[in-house]
Amino acid sequence: MDGLCGTGRAPAMVLQAMRAVLSDDHNHERGLGCLDDLVNRIVQEGDASGIRDFVVALSLALAAALEQVADEQTLAAEDLLEVWFAE
Repeated sequence: MDGLCGTGRAPAMVLQAMRAVLSDDHNHERGLGCLDDLVNRIVQEGDASGIRDFVVALSLALAAALEQVADEQTLAAEDLLEVWFAE
C-alpha cells in the first residue's frame, strides 16, 4: 500500500472521522467507537504510512478550520490555538 495520500483516501478518511465524532451529540461514546473502528481499519489495511497520512491530513484539516474561525473573529490563528488547547 502506498499510504492513504498515495491513493487519495486521506481526505475521505478525515471526513469520515469528523462525521463519526460530530454525528451524534447525544451519544459521544458511539461517535468515539466509530472513530476507533476507522483507525483500526486504517491500521489493518496498511502500514505506518497509512496512519501517518491520516494524522497529517487530519491535522491539516483542523488547522484550516482553526484558521477560518480565527479569521472570522479577527484573531491570529496561533492565539486562538492557545485558547482552545491550553491545558
